[in-house]
Amino acid sequence: MSDGEREHIVALDKECVWHPYTAMDDYRKRTDPIVVARAEGVRIFDVDGRSYIDANASWWTSTLGHNHPRVVEALKRQADRMCHAALAGITHAPAAELAARLAQAAPDGLDHVFFSDNGSTAVEVAMKQTLQYWQQNERPDRRAFVSLEGAFHGETLGCTALGGIDAFRKPFEGCLVKTYHAPSPGNPADAGTAAAALEELVAAHADEIAAVVLEPMVQGASGMRIYDADYLREARRICDEHDTFLVFDEVFTGYGRTGTMWAADHAGISPDVLCMAKGFVGGTLPMGATISSARIFEGFLGESDRAFYYGHTFCGNPLGAAVALEVLRVFEEERVLEGAKGKAEKIERTFRELSRLPHVAGVRTLGMIGALDLAGDAGYLADGGWRVYEEAKKRGAYLRPLGNVVYVTPSVNVPDAELEELLDILGESVRAVG
Repeated sequence: MSDGEREHIVALDKECVWHPYTAMDDYRKRTDPIVVARAEGVRIFDVDGRSYIDANASWWTSTLGHNHPRVVEALKRQADRMCHAALAGITHAPAAELAARLAQAAPDGLDHVFFSDNGSTAVEVAMKQTLQYWQQNERPDRRAFVSLEGAFHGETLGCTALGGIDAFRKPFEGCLVKTYHAPSPGNPADAGTAAAALEELVAAHADEIAAVVLEPMVQGASGMRIYDADYLREARRICDEHDTFLVFDEVFTGYGRTGTMWAADHAGISPDVLCMAKGFVGGTLPMGATISSARIFEGFLGESDRAFYYGHTFCGNPLGAAVALEVLRVFEEERVLEGAKGKAEKIERTFRELSRLPHVAGVRTLGMIGALDLAGDAGYLADGGWRVYEEAKKRGAYLRPLGNVVYVTPSVNVPDAELEELLDILGESVRAVG
């Protein structure tokens, strides 16, 4: 592509595109964006032919890498047959077969699948299901939720209420469903104290709490805060004791990201509702799913006014369902989780080495997640990580930070050679800003 064509794309972009999580005035004045032409494996390629290792799997979605050939072929096969048919009173094989496979793959006791468009709507479904359940099952005062300080559960207005990151939540205060924010267990040393605080909070407000909603094992957007599985076991006990629901948002943590299929597996427990998206379709199409217990499902049976009158035009769409089925097959047949164990060890080793640098305040890893804190200003709006981003970009990696948190979440099946290349670039980039 000529310089003129690239400049034309950038000009159109800056004239018309409103980018997510971006201060647009600064972007329009100062940013020279990567203009992506194609993606394959763990790399994105710009219009000039330069490649970048995608260190965060395009916002944690490309679990199997970009354009995995089996996934792409499944999409093509389904497109030849049928691109879309609604699930309103009819069905089709991809959705039915996918729901059955998800019920087999999910933690015990989760059997009923509701499809939606993305991670935010998957969590919104969980919120509406639990709210309506209590409304029509003799506990109508249960209209509030519990989530964690620093939580992130999506972008819809309901999910914004659950969020605990001020930059995302503050503009909408006064318009949000009531949510109690419990202390984060993200500092492992404080996990026991955090569990005690959760128990106290739930006990004090049990009569108004519809559900406790957690990102199990890792709070992603707040800086890859990793915590102990004991907290999840305590959360399960607390919810059982006070007869309220436990929801796990596995949009980020599911599909092998933490080293097991579900982050819930680390604790050996099942939530009442589990939400999934992102890796669920291997980063191919927007699609999500919410899988719930028999108790919740049966709470909607009976008269027609007890139905869950909620849905999305493309929920359970045949293209997404066919892709999601193939993703599950690839995980099983290519033994993706087994192959990730050695890769996780490489990530852990690299971050342990980086912890010795004087300008690195701390590190943490779990499965295919590695994160470090740069010393200095903290928080999502801190700019320390962006210096590392620029250094990594020069060296051929797309390493988008979370404020002063620099992290990697590559594809779970990233080839060893490219993982080592990424980790080398990470190390060089972090050292360059010291």
